Order: sequence, then C-alpha cells, then structure tokens
Amino acid sequence: MSQYTLPAEWEKQSYIQLTWPHAETDWADMLEEVEDCFYHLAENIATRQPLLLIAPSFPQRLQDAPFIQNITFVPCQTNDTWARDHGFITLLNAEKKACLLDFQFNGWGMKFASAHDNQINKQLYKQGVVKGEYRSHLDFVLEGGSIESDGKGTLFTTSPCLLAPNRNETLTKEAIEKSLKESLGMERVLWIEYGYLAGDDTDSHIDTLVRVCPNDTLLYVQCTDPEDEHYEELKKMEEQLHTLRTTDGKPYTLLPLPMADAIYYEGERLPATYANFLIMNQAILFPTYNQPHYEEQVKKVLQTAFPHHEIVGIDCRALIKQHGSLHCVTMQYPQSVQP
Repeated sequence: MSQYTLPAEWEKQSYIQLTWPHAETDWADMLEEVEDCFYHLAENIATRQPLLLIAPSFPQRLQDAPFIQNITFVPCQTNDTWARDHGFITLLNAEKKACLLDFQFNGWGMKFASAHDNQINKQLYKQGVVKGEYRSHLDFVLEGGSIESDGKGTLFTTSPCLLAPNRNETLTKEAIEKSLKESLGMERVLWIEYGYLAGDDTDSHIDTLVRVCPNDTLLYVQCTDPEDEHYEELKKMEEQLHTLRTTDGKPYTLLPLPMADAIYYEGERLPATYANFLIMNQAILFPTYNQPHYEEQVKKVLQTAFPHHEIVGIDCRALIKQHGSLHCVTMQYPQSVQP
C-alpha cells in the first residue's frame, strides 16, 4: 500500500460538509440572517455535488429544498459552524484510498467552547457516512484552515497560527514541522511568517491570507493602501512569497487578491477576505461583501487560476460578523470517502 498524503483541494471530491447554525450557537442573535447565507451555500453546493450536513436536527429551512435529495444528514450536537476546523483532514494514497485524520479542535487555542465539535468526526465515522482508515491525532491540535497543500508534497502554513499559545505550545517549531510531515505525508513545510487580519480569531489561518492553486500558483491578499492597518504586515507577507521556490527551484506564480474595504460591526473591524474561497469539482464559491468594484476583480483572478471552473459569488457579510467566511464553514472530502 502506497503512502498517504494530503491532496490539493482541487482534486476530485465527493462531499462538501456544512455544520448548520442553530439557536444554541453564537449565531442565536442573527439566526435568520446567517441561515440565509447557509441556505445559499447549501443550494450552490448540493446542486453540484453531495452535501454532508451536520446539525442537532434537520434544519427547518431545508425541509422543502429542491436539492434535498443530494443531502446526507447526520445528527450531532454542535457548538458552532466552522467545519473547516473541526472536520476530518483526509489523505489519499496512489490507489485513491482515503485516510481520515481526526485532530484535536480546541476552539482556536481555547478561545471558544469546542467539546461537541471535537466529537463530530467520531460520529461521522461511527455512523458510516464516511469511509477510509480512521486515525486519531487527538493529541495534536490542528485546524483545516491552518494548512494548504499543493498535492505534490509541499505544505503551506503560518507561523503566527501554528506557534500560537494554547495549541501545541509545549512543542518547538521543529517538532511541529516533523509531526506535520509525518501525519500528513508531506515532504516539506513552507512557513509564512507574516499575515494579519483585524478581527480574526484564528491567529492568521493561511486560508484567509494565501491560497494554493494549480500550476504552482499562489493567490494572496494584497493591501495597497499605506493608511490601512494591514499594509505593513501584508507587504512583508508579499515580499516573503516572492522568495519562495517550488521543489524544482522556480518561483511561484503570484496572483494578488484585493483587500476588502473596512467593514465594521459593533465598533469592531471584521476580517473580510477574498482568499476564503472554496474549490469544488466544477465551481469556485467565493465570498462577497457588497463591494462590486473589488468582486469583479476577484472573479477575474479566480478565473485565471481556475480557467475551467464556474466562478460563483456568495454574500458572506453575515459570516464575517462571527469572524469567519466561506471556506471556514465548509470542508471538502475526496471522492473515495463517500460510501
């Protein structure tokens, strides 16, 4: 049996997971608004490929949905909705067999309650809705939003996140890198040392800043306004990206995404980022924030990186009120995971 490794997000998929908001989550005060967003996400996912839906009970909002036949529902108690960070991280081998890695999710360094969310993967496996070899890594804290794979043995991550307090702080950077290589089947780890978004709870998840795309292409958030609080940090990040090399020594193709204009809620700037898009089999779903002057630009950049995909915008102004966006609430599974 060949070695398992972390595939790129654009490899052939089966399910996309959504963990639905409900009245016992932090969405309680704006439940109708966020359910509108989740409905549009569910619709755009389930009309294209299977949707794996997690919630304590089947959402009333979806009872009469015309795409309901493409939903696999699993009842689970949940704390919140961030499937990217509590979902399985799935590896594949050369025979396309899956290995389901269950890492510890601790609410981004114990910032938020996570006991229910940390049990979801076991329930999915126990109920037989995902297939593959189950491996427990519950002694190591890792969120799906903190890593990106090129599918060729290179893992991208950020130092501010993986070295943050209350994750794996008893381990050195070298020990964390060794663990990542071994558990994810990677040959090397490229650490992004810079990157910051105001209002972000994740300590700079890479999926809010830099995304890996086919043909050694990196999409990244670029700030061009020297007066913006992100300018210096994102400029340093951009400078570092220019120094990175592929395994054959070539520079990456860099495609900048615009920095969204500042959005405030209850006096706080929200982490609106266009890097938080989801790659599906035939479409890219990307977050919009009612800033059409930027969103046409984002669409063109995404079409350049994914010329054969349909590019679809989803209004995510509701999601950023709880400091996440589109990629954060979804998790893709390779094709072989669906029974």
